[in-house]
This record gives sequence, C-alpha cells and structure tokens, in this order.
Amino acid sequence: QVKLVESGGDVVQAGGSLTLSCTVSGLQFDDYTMGWFRQLPGKEREGVGCVSRNAAITDYADGAKGRFTISRDTNAATSYLKMNFLHSGDTAMYYCAAASASILLAKRCVSEAEYTYWGQGTQVTVSS
Repeated sequence: QVKLVESGGDVVQAGGSLTLSCTVSGLQFDDYTMGWFRQLPGKEREGVGCVSRNAAITDYADGAKGRFTISRDTNAATSYLKMNFLHSGDTAMYYCAAASASILLAKRCVSEAEYTYWGQGTQVTVSS
C-alpha cells in the first residue's frame, strides 16, 4: 500500500519559516518525482513545485520562487518543503504527491494530472 504522509504543519507568525516533510512508503522512492501543492481557503489546489528523482533539478511556481525550497532524502524516503518569509497568503493545506517520471518541468511540474499518489495534507496557518 502506497502512503504519503505530510507533517510539520503549524501556526507560524508572518515573516517566519517552516519546513514540511513528506514521508513515503510502499513504492520505490527514487523512481518518483515529488511535487508539492497547496490549497488556499476557498480556492482550488495549486502547484508549488517539484524535485526530480535524483534531486538534481527543482522547479517552482512563480509565487514560490525565491522563498520556497524543495528537497528530498532518498535514505529517509522523504521530501521536504522549506518555506521562508511566510505571509498570510501562504495559509493553506499543503500536500505532497508522487509522479512516476524522472523529471517534470514548468507546467507539468505543477500539474495535478501528472501525479499518481497523494498525501492527506498538513495545515499551515500564518498569523499576522
């Protein structure tokens, strides 16, 4: 059974930082590109970015560039989303997902259709 479990969501003050984790089991972790998505209150889910199978390449949605960093640790079968300079507009449920591709770039990186497996999400709330 494939499981993706996000953790690390919290209430954080504006300007602060937070790192989310996504631990994967039930599949060969290094065969999958890992993506991160978020769903703001009342909005559709949107892509944040992704990291390639071998961790060498990352790509981000425009709103995430410069503030968010996605990484992965094969030994831990875990992907990470580090978020800096958080503001109220980052308040959302954050999801990780796995795609059976070596790499996804640009629109494919942030397209839900490219991803096969999903976690249940972890809530991030930024207080002002």
